[in-house]
Amino acid sequence: MPTTKANGIEIYYETHGEGPPLLLIMGLGANATAWWKQIPAFAEHYRVIAFDNRGAGRSEKPAGPYSIPQMADDADALMDALGVASSHVFGMSLGGMIAQEYTLRHPRRVHALILGGTTPGGPKAVTAGPQVVQHFATVASLPIEQAIERGLSLLYSDAFIGANREWLLPRALELAHLMPPPHALQAQLIAAMTHNTYDRLAGLAAPALVLSGTDDKIVPHPNSVLLSEGIPGARLVQFEGAGHGFLVERAEAVNRSVLDFLRGHDGAHAGPK
Repeated sequence: MPTTKANGIEIYYETHGEGPPLLLIMGLGANATAWWKQIPAFAEHYRVIAFDNRGAGRSEKPAGPYSIPQMADDADALMDALGVASSHVFGMSLGGMIAQEYTLRHPRRVHALILGGTTPGGPKAVTAGPQVVQHFATVASLPIEQAIERGLSLLYSDAFIGANREWLLPRALELAHLMPPPHALQAQLIAAMTHNTYDRLAGLAAPALVLSGTDDKIVPHPNSVLLSEGIPGARLVQFEGAGHGFLVERAEAVNRSVLDFLRGHDGAHAGPK
């Protein structure tokens, strides 16, 4: 398993394919395996770089607190370690918060920005319902199958779960060993709750695509509207009836939207850091 020292911790990463670099940043408590429906499609056209955030998967899990700027600097240090001067960036959920901060802090490293199921934070953000907060507060104390069942119900639409239950639960159980320990999940959650780029969205100069499931229970869809309205020239693509797990639930449509968007920006170089 490839790891590298970046920003003072060991970070697990993977690279797939050849071409212009595309950095993938995953969400709360998740890891690079969550891009399984995207990596094969993206790697046909790009050098895909996926990694596990601090506190998640196979990366180091130091004691908190964590912050979104700190995690953005983790990504920056990883790219330095890999010798990548600039790339496209796709952040999902917590990863989208990190991607916003990364682009604001290191604008010349980002060719084009994709934000999936995420939020600018701040006073106008729409927060998740109490059942979501309760899930993340109690997940560590639940039996593993119960925790996974509850997590699936938050991620996906009822129709998708009903049609795909025979593989959804076994896959989640197979990957359960990569779930973060309680201290790391809590540190990531607190970082997400303190995220706020709302007043800085106009500073996101990279071409931007915002993706959202209209039935997202974890990061409600209105947050993506806020992002698309606040980022100059941003385009919003909505997946009707899909939940927070639209990367899987609507994988073909997601991949097509992302690839179509990126093809229009492959010729632009962000230049030196």
